[in-house]
Amino acid sequence: MRKKSKINGNYFSRDRWVYVGLSLVILLVCGRLITLQVVQASDLKAKGIERRTTDQSLRPERGAIYDAQGNVLAQSIPVKQIYADPKTLGDLITKKQFKSTKEDVAKELGSILGIDTKTIQDKLDKNLLWISLAHQVDIDKADKIMALKIPGVGTTDEEKRIYPMGNFAAAALGIVNLDGHGVEGIESYYDNELYGKPGFQSQEQDTRARSILDTLHQNDPSSPGNSITLTLDSTIQYFVEQQLDNIQKTTKANSVSILAMDPKTGRVLGMGSRPSFDPTNYSKATPEERRNLSIAMSYEPGSTFKIVTGSAALEEGAIHPDDTFEDPGYLRVAPRYITNWDSDQKPHGNPTFTQGMELSSNVVLAQVGLKLGLGPFYTYLKAFGFGSKTGIDIAGEQSGLILPQDQVREADLATMAFGQVNSVTQIQLLTAISAVANGGTLYRPYIVDKITTPDGQVVRQQKPTPVRQVISKATASQMTNVLEHVVSEGTGHLAQIPGINVAGKTGTAQKVDPKTGSYSTTDFIASFTAFAPAEDPKIAVLVTIDTPKSEEGHQGGTLGGPPTKAIIEGALQYYGLPVDKNTMSTVSISPSDSAVRPSPKPVTPERTPVGGEVVVPDLTGMTIRQAGEILAKSELHFNFTGSGLVNQQSPLAGKVVTKGTTINVKFSSLVQ
Repeated sequence: MRKKSKINGNYFSRDRWVYVGLSLVILLVCGRLITLQVVQASDLKAKGIERRTTDQSLRPERGAIYDAQGNVLAQSIPVKQIYADPKTLGDLITKKQFKSTKEDVAKELGSILGIDTKTIQDKLDKNLLWISLAHQVDIDKADKIMALKIPGVGTTDEEKRIYPMGNFAAAALGIVNLDGHGVEGIESYYDNELYGKPGFQSQEQDTRARSILDTLHQNDPSSPGNSITLTLDSTIQYFVEQQLDNIQKTTKANSVSILAMDPKTGRVLGMGSRPSFDPTNYSKATPEERRNLSIAMSYEPGSTFKIVTGSAALEEGAIHPDDTFEDPGYLRVAPRYITNWDSDQKPHGNPTFTQGMELSSNVVLAQVGLKLGLGPFYTYLKAFGFGSKTGIDIAGEQSGLILPQDQVREADLATMAFGQVNSVTQIQLLTAISAVANGGTLYRPYIVDKITTPDGQVVRQQKPTPVRQVISKATASQMTNVLEHVVSEGTGHLAQIPGINVAGKTGTAQKVDPKTGSYSTTDFIASFTAFAPAEDPKIAVLVTIDTPKSEEGHQGGTLGGPPTKAIIEGALQYYGLPVDKNTMSTVSISPSDSAVRPSPKPVTPERTPVGGEVVVPDLTGMTIRQAGEILAKSELHFNFTGSGLVNQQSPLAGKVVTKGTTINVKFSSLVQ
């Protein structure tokens, strides 16, 4: 009996420990469940969401860029980025939960996107959870792709920067990269203002479904960027663009650049260059084609720089306008012989300083520079702003290059006086010439007039910024009078405008041959600068032509005078200033004279315009200014000829054309 009790006791002892062990396991499991489902529930839920959630930065809407008339030069439109989850797509295809192959998907996507099938398939073959297939896809194409209901393929919001006027002022405007940031030109300089404030969005995925998108959580909305309005005026810019095309076509030059400014304020009115590009499709252009030559090309200016030398010498009293100089056609300044552009034709005898400027005599200006002296010359060189950036509000400005003063020899000073040795930029030179035009004050040039919020509030209004008084009003008046003689009686005669006093200067500079290091006898930079009216200037223009290959030669007066005249003449008419006694600056219409000066008539379109099309307006009887404003608002280019009032246009009013079409407009003193 005792033996049996012992055995039962041992059994009881073992069972007890088993029960204890099981109880402990149960307690541990229950404790773990309580910890996971109660204590750590919120954290684990967040981690779960995080594992099936992707975070997306919301790009803000970029602000628009307007010209001085309020025309849109740059704006952003909504587009889509197409992305894929190659791993999810591959798993569904392997499990036969999606019938198409990756090759089939690549063909469908490629045909819609216009991308090579192999390029798409190579991306879909990658073992990744996310990959971008295409950027800046039009909304209609994105909708077609989403309609295919391909698992793992989705879209995110993007913006595309477009420029409605094509290459109009392209180099000044600059470009915006795929990330939505400006990287060149005005777009870059004002990127912080234009870009706006990015937002944040979480995207929760349902990997069990064919559609990757389940829920969107917009954590922080984006804020649109500010807009900017330029000083650049579309009507004057059209004149600039026209002349750029004409010069490029007739001279076959390596490059052409034109800059127009208000000399009294430093406001840039027009800026352009050739070659050019379409900033909407900037990837097709080379960096050289995108380069803004008005601020980034350094060159030896040649005789246009004589304005600076002459102004400094007059201010210092080193010379007077009627002082005479001996000019047999050459001047020896050891170890160099200085000659004139026409030395092979005739000596100039004993011209006055004014006559030397009219003749564009290097010999006379070399003597002027030597009379002025090295110290004063460099003082005025720097006072006029050469050797440093002007501070214009566009990215990419260069500072030019001036020879250190302690390295200058007498021969260098003599040649510097007529525009050799030192290099300048267009913006530096025209800013300096504008100081002469406005009475002696150097202004900082600028191209943005104001910055406004999305609701139209002005947050910054730019104003003219005087840098320093470089010369006196008396000296400026003397030099302006000299420059008037250059146009009326000298090498600048092709810029004469009836009824308007034009002050200007020609320039023809030899280029340095990079192979020999000496001046070329075949390659030149031709230039012309002028401002008008001379007594109260409204516009200053500088035309620069790099290496012209024209039958008319390479002289600045011949090649640069006519386009400068055309721009100034058009601008003054646009401003309402008659260029001769017969030119009508305004249109006054009454029943009695409607036959002589008819007004535009209501237009009946030939058909209803569709996307990207406009109806050609009736311009009959308008002035250049009125016609330019109407066409610019319709986003139409124009080709103006003649002066006075509109009497012919082609295409005719009522025609439906694509935006950007050129309208040929003829003006005459009396409308027939």
